[in-house]
Amino acid sequence: MLKIDTHAHFLPRDWPDLAAKYGDLRFPVIHHGDDGRHRIYKDGKFFREIWPKTWDPEERIADYARFGVQVQVISTVPVMFSYWARPHHALELHQALNDHTAAACRDYPRHYAGIGTVPLQSSRLAVQELERCMDQLGLQGVQIGSHVNDWNLDAPELFEFFQAASELGAALLVHPWDMMGAASMPKYWLPWLVGMPAEQSRAACCLIFGGVLERLPQLKVCFAHGGGSFPYTIGRIEHGFHMRPDLVATDNPRNPREYLGRVYFDSWVADPRALRYLLDTVGHERVMLGTDYPFPLGEQEPGAGIAALGLDEARQARLYHGTALEWLGLPASRFA
Repeated sequence: MLKIDTHAHFLPRDWPDLAAKYGDLRFPVIHHGDDGRHRIYKDGKFFREIWPKTWDPEERIADYARFGVQVQVISTVPVMFSYWARPHHALELHQALNDHTAAACRDYPRHYAGIGTVPLQSSRLAVQELERCMDQLGLQGVQIGSHVNDWNLDAPELFEFFQAASELGAALLVHPWDMMGAASMPKYWLPWLVGMPAEQSRAACCLIFGGVLERLPQLKVCFAHGGGSFPYTIGRIEHGFHMRPDLVATDNPRNPREYLGRVYFDSWVADPRALRYLLDTVGHERVMLGTDYPFPLGEQEPGAGIAALGLDEARQARLYHGTALEWLGLPASRFA
């Protein structure tokens, strides 16, 4: 059965050293050590270690073959968003990343589809790069962060971008980044364990309550990490909508639960009971395989969470590839 991982991170082995070029250590840089280790630094400090399978397309294909997964939808790592930077500086980085992603898709079309990245701090440049991704590079959409500096995703400054994405039929992957509360919870990896799920709920609520999804019903949005805490607190969110519409329903009078059938979610929730709940709540048609490859917080055996549910073949097919093909706007023959 065709299996498509819609949440698989990908980086070049090397990218422009904008920290040196622009004298700003906030830009991520890569150091390849004599000890064979590869480390990302940001703000002049160690951020994350990565491995050759982060950038080597053939190693990734072989790694995935062990689990019967044939296709990865590759996207950058959120630390690269650099929304805080000057727009043209960030665009330089985004273009390099998008060119690298597109090259892998061209070289291995049966194994990769790609979604790019855009400098959302400038809606004009974001639309420009989105159009380049779709029209020139042959990518299927872009990945965006759960917020953009002080803008939540309902910010009027971002609507032009969402409108362009809707018109182009672009697949959008919303990924948590720059997690809320990180400064006040530095221990225990809490920004990743607590902040990430909250960021996804923040993003979903803003797109819904801000009326973005209502105004753009054709927008194709997927929330990574199973939507974070959003699907699991929809009851509380809906209750707040009913009980305090004066605070919640100020920009959109529609019940937030109605949007569960309009958006997508990946399957990586780390608990089979949580995945069952997600499927019961949003429907099999809205969920697709996603793993957060190749990082430790991701699904270590791609597709195992879905396999453990014991679903019939038709539902497995929908989760393994049917929903992904719909979101990406691609035929299954692309990967035959």
